Amino acid sequence: MTMQNIGRPTRPEGAAESTGFTSLTGGRGLLQDEPLIFELGGWTKTGVDLPAASGDAADLAGLTRAGVDLPGLSEPEAVRHYVRLSQKNHAIDLALYPLGSCTMKHNPRLNEKAARLPGFADLHPLAPVATAQGALQLMDRLAHWLKTLTGMPAVALTPKAGAHGELCGLLCIKAAHEAAGQGHRRTVLVPTSAHGTNPATAAFVGYSVQEIAQTEDGRVDLADLEAKLGPDVAAIMVTNPNTCGLFERDVIEIARLTHAAGAYFYCDGANFNAIVGRVRPGDLGVDAMHINLHKTFSTPHGGGGPGAGPVVLSEALAPFAPAPWVVSGPDGLDLVEEAAADAAQAFGRMSAFQGQMGMFVRAYAYMRSHGADGLRQVAEDAVLNANYIKARLSDVMTPAFPDGPCMHEALFDDAWLDGTGITTLDFAKAMIDEGFHPMTMYFPLVVHGAMLIEPTETESKRELDRFCEALRALAATAKLGDVERFKGAPHLAPMRRLDETLAARKPKLVWKRESGGA
Repeated sequence: MTMQNIGRPTRPEGAAESTGFTSLTGGRGLLQDEPLIFELGGWTKTGVDLPAASGDAADLAGLTRAGVDLPGLSEPEAVRHYVRLSQKNHAIDLALYPLGSCTMKHNPRLNEKAARLPGFADLHPLAPVATAQGALQLMDRLAHWLKTLTGMPAVALTPKAGAHGELCGLLCIKAAHEAAGQGHRRTVLVPTSAHGTNPATAAFVGYSVQEIAQTEDGRVDLADLEAKLGPDVAAIMVTNPNTCGLFERDVIEIARLTHAAGAYFYCDGANFNAIVGRVRPGDLGVDAMHINLHKTFSTPHGGGGPGAGPVVLSEALAPFAPAPWVVSGPDGLDLVEEAAADAAQAFGRMSAFQGQMGMFVRAYAYMRSHGADGLRQVAEDAVLNANYIKARLSDVMTPAFPDGPCMHEALFDDAWLDGTGITTLDFAKAMIDEGFHPMTMYFPLVVHGAMLIEPTETESKRELDRFCEALRALAATAKLGDVERFKGAPHLAPMRRLDETLAARKPKLVWKRESGGA
C-alpha cells in the first residue's frame, strides 16, 4: 500500500498499484456544472453593503450610470463560481500543452515573484525618471541580453507582442527606404508557410504581399525567391526555424540575395526558443527580428496577454527605431522621448509608454536564473523533446517531413488516417477525453490535415511518454475502425462538441436578462 507521510492510504485497500499513467475520468463526479454568472439569479440582493454616496455627482457631467446589472452574490458564491469555471479550462499547470508554434511552457514561479515586487508592480508610467532608476536599469540590462543573444546592435522594447513587433520592424524598414529615396519599394515577399500575421502586418503597413514557394522538404525555394526579388521589393519576411519546425539551411544565401536586391531581411523570431544561445540571427544577415518574450523567455501567452515583442535591429535600421529608449546620462539613466539628436530619424512611437514592465521583469528573471549556458540548454532540450516525440510517434502517425530531425516542434499530416473516416479534428477532440489539450490543427496550411506538436524544453521524459502513449492508443483505436469514439468526442468534457462554424459566424457576445427575471 502506498502511504502518504501522515499515514493515510492514498487508495482503497486492495486497489491496484499505479502504473504511472492516470485517467481523468475518476474525478468527473466532483466537477460541477456551472451556469453563467448572469444565470445564477440574485437580482434582488447584493453581497456587499456600500454606504450611500455623499455627493450628487453633479461634477460628472451626466456620465453616471444607473447600475451594472449584475446579480448579487455572497463571497462563497462568487469564489465557487470562478473556481468551478477554472476547472473547465486546460492549463499548463495540469498537463503538457502541445500547441505547435505557440511555446506554451511552464512559467517559473520565481519570475512571478519578481514581477510582483512593489517597485515594479506598482510603478506608474508617468512617474518621474529620477524615481524609476531601478526599472530603467532592468530595461537596460534586458536590452543588453537581447542584443548579445541575437548579435544585433539595437533593440526597441516597446512593442507589445509578436505582430506588434512585426509592425515595428516593417515601419523601420519603410522609414529606411524612404530616407534613402527608395519609397517606391512596396512589395514584401513571404513564404507560403509563414505565420498569418506576417502578410497581415505587411498589408497593414501598406505593402503588397507576394508568396514565395516552398520546396518539397519544407524550406524556402531559393530559385523562386531569386526570381521575385526586384527593385520594387522592400523586404522579405522569413520565420526561422520555420513553421514546419525546420531550420532554413539556406538562410545565409537568402540574406545575401535579399541584400543584393536592395531589400531588408525581416526574421519572424517567434521560434527563437529553438536556437537561443546556439545561433545569433545577426550573424545570419538578419536586419530586424521580433522576439516574443512571452514565449522564448517564459510566461506562456494566451487569453490576450500580457505579451511583449521587442525588436532587434541591424546597424542599417537602428537609427529608425521608435522612441523611447534608455540611455545613460550624467544624472543616471534617462529615456530618449523626442525625435531629435540621436533619435532624429525615429519613425515615431509604438505605444504611449515604455512597454510591458511585468514582462520585462519576468524575462530578465528567466535570463538571469538560467544564465548563458542555461539558455543554450533551453534550445537544446526543446529540440531534443520535439525529436523524441517525432521518433515515438512516427510508426503510427505520418511525419510531414520524415527525412532528418526537426527543430522545436514535430509536424505530422493526416495521411495515416486515410480510409478510417476520421479527420484531424476528430482525433484532436478525442485527445480531450485523454486529458490533453489538442495540438495545433490544420496549420501550417502547406501540410494537409496538419498536426503540429511543440512539447517545449520544460517537459520531462515521463510526461512526454504519458502524452505519446495516449496518442499511440488513440491512433490504434482509429485504425481499428471505432469511428464513433472520435466523431462523438469529446465525451467526458463539461461541454460536448460545439458547432464551431456557427459560433464563429454568429457569436453571442451580450447576455440580456429577460424582463421580470428574479
